[in-house]
Amino acid sequence: MTNESTIPTSRSILVIGAGELGMPVLRNVASRARDVEGSTVSVMLRGSAITSDAPQKQRDIAEIRSLGIAVVEGDLVGNSIDELASVFSGFDTVIGCAGIAAGVETPMKVAQAALQAKLRRYFPWQFGVDFEVIGRGSPQDIFDAQLDVRELLRAQDEVEWVIISTGMFMNYLFDPEVGMVDPKNDTVNALGSLDTAVTVTTPEDIGVLTAEILFDEPRIRNEIVYLAGDTVTYGELADTLEDVLQRPFRRAVWSIPFLLDDLAKDPENMTKKYRAVFAQGRGVAWDKSQTFNARRAISVTNAREWIGSNLRA
Repeated sequence: MTNESTIPTSRSILVIGAGELGMPVLRNVASRARDVEGSTVSVMLRGSAITSDAPQKQRDIAEIRSLGIAVVEGDLVGNSIDELASVFSGFDTVIGCAGIAAGVETPMKVAQAALQAKLRRYFPWQFGVDFEVIGRGSPQDIFDAQLDVRELLRAQDEVEWVIISTGMFMNYLFDPEVGMVDPKNDTVNALGSLDTAVTVTTPEDIGVLTAEILFDEPRIRNEIVYLAGDTVTYGELADTLEDVLQRPFRRAVWSIPFLLDDLAKDPENMTKKYRAVFAQGRGVAWDKSQTFNARRAISVTNAREWIGSNLRA
């Protein structure tokens, strides 16, 4: 008897978006697809992105075409569920890499289109934290929308789904505008406490690992897969910065009450929403040894390596 999980799927693949995560996913999925008979890779982009005169957009489109990836026009915001489902119906697998910029209603809209299209597999935009451990009603309201998507997918059995939890993007941790690490002023601003931990993974590693998960056999289905480039506390992060960069770093603590008060003064600020959630320390960090990449012995970039490559003069 043939095990259903060994039946080939993910041969006609559509990636939504070609941004910070979409490009690494496209590069790696296209590379792996060359060795999988009958596989094709396409990307869905807004018409304005396809025809943009912006140099970076033009470079991305040129790279996409050089990889043999077909470009499909679609708009997560402008298109209806029916219109998106019509686009999706030409594929057996859709991977969402468009991020949250499209708005809080978009995750559910895209998921409904995926179900309407009767895809074989759907990888929703859930590349982030463990929303269920965080729970409903957190300072970041879009997390509730992500939980709604999980409930929708679990309540049906026609479309297989895979959720990839990555933690925070590594570069976000070191973004001066976000404020957790301020290299210019040699400061680590710990969210919650110096003992609060955070899991981080580079978009490049997420791209590699997404392709591995996509083509894994027997296939992964109806499962949350955890990744981690590193899991560190803010105190450990400060120690690592000092060791790699060979200079002292001041340690400051942004307490939960301070961050909630700061958010209350600017309630629509996305960065402040994230800070308040990460400070609470729930669902934002997990044991690296138990992740997909660790179990498969797939090399990834840790915080020490990222600091050495990106912050050392």
